[in-house]
Amino acid sequence: MKQNNIKTKNNLIYGVNDNPNLLTKILLGFQHIFAAFGGIIVVPLVISSSLGFDPVMSTAVISASILAAGIATIIQANGVGKVGSQVACIMGTDFTFVSPAISVGSVLGFPGIIGATILGAFFEIILSYFIKPLMKLFPPIVTGTVVCLIGLTLIPVSMDWAAGGVGSDSYGSLLNVSISMFVMIITLLLNKYGKGILSSASILIGMVVGYLICIPLGLVDFSSVKNASFVSIPKIFEYGVTFDLKALIAFLPAYFVTTIETVGCLKAIGEVSNVDMNDKRVGSGVLADGVGSIFGGVVGAFPNTSFSQNVGLIPLTKVASKHVAVMAGILLVVLGLFPKFAALINGIPQPVLGGVGIVMFGTVAAAGIKTLSGVEINDRNLLIIATSIGLGLGVTFRPDFISNLPEGLQMVFSSGISTGTIVALVLNIVLKDDKNNEVENIKDLECEGA
Repeated sequence: MKQNNIKTKNNLIYGVNDNPNLLTKILLGFQHIFAAFGGIIVVPLVISSSLGFDPVMSTAVISASILAAGIATIIQANGVGKVGSQVACIMGTDFTFVSPAISVGSVLGFPGIIGATILGAFFEIILSYFIKPLMKLFPPIVTGTVVCLIGLTLIPVSMDWAAGGVGSDSYGSLLNVSISMFVMIITLLLNKYGKGILSSASILIGMVVGYLICIPLGLVDFSSVKNASFVSIPKIFEYGVTFDLKALIAFLPAYFVTTIETVGCLKAIGEVSNVDMNDKRVGSGVLADGVGSIFGGVVGAFPNTSFSQNVGLIPLTKVASKHVAVMAGILLVVLGLFPKFAALINGIPQPVLGGVGIVMFGTVAAAGIKTLSGVEINDRNLLIIATSIGLGLGVTFRPDFISNLPEGLQMVFSSGISTGTIVALVLNIVLKDDKNNEVENIKDLECEGA
């Protein structure tokens, strides 16, 4: 009765436990996929392109990422024992893991990334049991700075895409720049002025439009699509696995950040879905992150975490059903089993990726700035922001700065996100809060006056 009263109050068509008919679930499930799909496929595209994977391997990684996202979504939304928040939460690989994956992959290859993914997942599983004390380490000053760095460190990647890709003979050509700017404008207009699915799926639609434009221009190579099989079951550790402590350390900051993001995401989902997301339920959601990331590593994909963009679909569509999210997960699993579909995605021209990448990475940076806007910018906090962003961007733009460090430290600090996160965490602990100083000064003045 209580659920129904809440549902009426907030005008939800389907509450968390409501189960629509099959056709409705499929349609609403695809809607969730449209909102998240751009993020799910872009991360493996970025990493594959940056590390120079061949078309066959890139296609396999994209398929595995789609499959892993589906498995993680089902675990999160449906719940398996004590694992999963059992709310409409869509999962996928977050941009946070791009820089660490590239830094680890450049030294240890793809097996090193898989090993770090699995080891880091166990670390997140442990964190899921310490949600309340963990939140104290990540106040908005730290999370805002780190999220901002995620976007800022990836913007150069999107600019290289927009120009045609690093090493391309046509790098910076008028055609490449024109295509990327057109895709960017289409994406912006749809996101701002589109209604319903047009707005929520603006990234995906922008990529499709750009893809179609590039076909008659001869910029799309379909050879990998022809060579890909129709159906393929991912092989466990197909490309091997390497467990290395240095690689794990490089991934730990990203796992810290995504754990906090998941906590915030689940809290937001609970608010718009009329569900009380207590520490226990949030901990189960973070636990699902860890378990989903293990599955991701086993099938050859990357860590999985909650997708915040899908939270906005709930109040927009008035659908909070976890069964719809489970259906979205099932559909992702099915799509992940068809390599030709992944090969089509892998063939997206780099200028198209650049057009949407500029918007996506810029949006991530802006989200961090939005978080920081709610923080009091006193001398202490200004020092934390300035030093963390300065060093984070510094090692990103001038990687030779750390070239003489031991290999293990290079792997950790070659990622601007890792560097910025570590610096922000340390400074937040070491530097005293100005408010505490003010209280001490007041007490001193009172003593002198007495």
